[in-house]
Amino acid sequence: MSHDEYQIHRAKILTPSFIFLLTLSLIGFVLIGVRFVKGIGAVSNMSDGYPWGIWITYDVATGTAIACGGYAMAILIYIRNHMHYHPMIRSAILTSMFGYGLAGFSVMVDVGRPWNAYNFFIPSKWQANSAMFEVALCVMAYTTVLLLEFLPAVLTTLEKTEWRTLQLLLDMLYARMGMKRPERIGERLDRVKDLAAWLKPRLDKVLIFVIVLGITLPTMHQSSLGSLLLIASTKLHPLWHTGFLPLLFLINCMFIGYSIAILESVISCYAFKRPYETKELSGMAQIIPWLTVIWLSVVVGDLAWRGQLAAALSFDFYSGFFLLEFCLVAGGSLLMFSGKKRASIRWLFISAALIVLGGALYRFNVYLIGFNPGKGWHYFPALAELLITVGIVAFEILGYQVLVKILPVLPKLHTRQQLDAEVKV
Repeated sequence: MSHDEYQIHRAKILTPSFIFLLTLSLIGFVLIGVRFVKGIGAVSNMSDGYPWGIWITYDVATGTAIACGGYAMAILIYIRNHMHYHPMIRSAILTSMFGYGLAGFSVMVDVGRPWNAYNFFIPSKWQANSAMFEVALCVMAYTTVLLLEFLPAVLTTLEKTEWRTLQLLLDMLYARMGMKRPERIGERLDRVKDLAAWLKPRLDKVLIFVIVLGITLPTMHQSSLGSLLLIASTKLHPLWHTGFLPLLFLINCMFIGYSIAILESVISCYAFKRPYETKELSGMAQIIPWLTVIWLSVVVGDLAWRGQLAAALSFDFYSGFFLLEFCLVAGGSLLMFSGKKRASIRWLFISAALIVLGGALYRFNVYLIGFNPGKGWHYFPALAELLITVGIVAFEILGYQVLVKILPVLPKLHTRQQLDAEVKV
C-alpha cells in the first residue's frame, strides 16, 4: 500500500458549516443526555407495538447500508483488482467508520435498559441462534476493523508531524504562566513519532488480513438485517415479507455503497474546490445498474411467485411507498446505463442520489412503513427523536470535514493545475 496516494486538505477548520454542524450535534447530544436522565419515554414515541423507531430504522438498518462505501470499494479494489480506485478507498473507509460507529452508539441510545448492555460481553449470556446477536457482534467487530484500516492515515501524520512547532507553542504557553516547559514532554513527543514509524510498516504487512475481515463481516450482518424481519410474517406487509430478505438486503447495501461513494466524492470535491474524479466515478457507475437489475428482478420475480403483483399495483398506502422505492432505484439505474450520462458529473450525482434514496426507502419500508403490529398501535417519531438522529448525522459529517483537514484522507492531486484548484475555504 502506498501512503503517497493521499493528502491532507489544507483549509480552515472553523468555518460556518462547522459551526452549523456543531450546533446540530450539540442539540442532539443534549437530548441524548435527557434520554439517559429521564428515560426513553421523555424523548421518544416508541411503544410495545413499535419497539423500533426512527433510530433503529435509520441509524442501524439504513445508516449501515449508507456506510457500506468502504465495503463496496474493498470488493472493487481487492477482489476485482481495480487498483486504480485505490486512492479513493481511504475516504470511503472514513465514511464507513463514522457510519458504523454511530450506528452502534445509537443502539445504546435505543436500548430500554442500557445498564444491562454489559451482558453482551459475557459469553454465557449469548444467544448464538439470534440474528440480532450476529448483527451486534459483526457491527462491533467491523467497526474495529474499520479503525484498523484507517489507522495508517493517523500513523503517517504522526510520523511526518514536525513536533518542533508544537514544542515552541508549549514554550510560549509555559512562559506566559511563568513556568518552564518540562523536558520530558519533548522526549515523549519524539517517542510517539518513533512509535508511529515502527508500527506503520508492521501494520501494512497484516492489513490484507484486516481487509478480508472487512469484506466478510458486512456480508454477514447485512444479510442478517434482512433475516431479522423473517419472523415478522404477520406484521410485515406481504409486499416486503419474503424469504429473499437476506439476499435483497445484501445486494441493496452493495449498490447503495457504490452510489454513496460517488456522492461522497462529488460533494467533497465541490465543497473543497477540488477537480472532480470523473473518470473513476464513471467507471464505478458501470457496476451499479447491473446490481440494481439483479435486485429489481428478484423483487419482481418474488412478487409474481407469491401472487402479490396486484397488491403492488393497487395504488394504496403501501403500494405507493413500494412503487416509489422501485421507481427511484429503476430511474437512477436507467440513467447510469447511458454512457453520456455517466460522463457527466451532474447526471452521476443525480442518478446516484436517486438510487441511494430508493435503496434507503426500501429499508424504511421493511423496518417501519410496512410494519404493522396490529390495531391500536400507531407511531410517528417525536421531535426529539428526529433531532437526535439529525444530531448524529451532523456529527458524522462534522467528523469527516475535520479529519480530512488534519489527516491524509483525500486522493492526492498531482498536476500543478490540480494543486492550484485546491483553495483554502
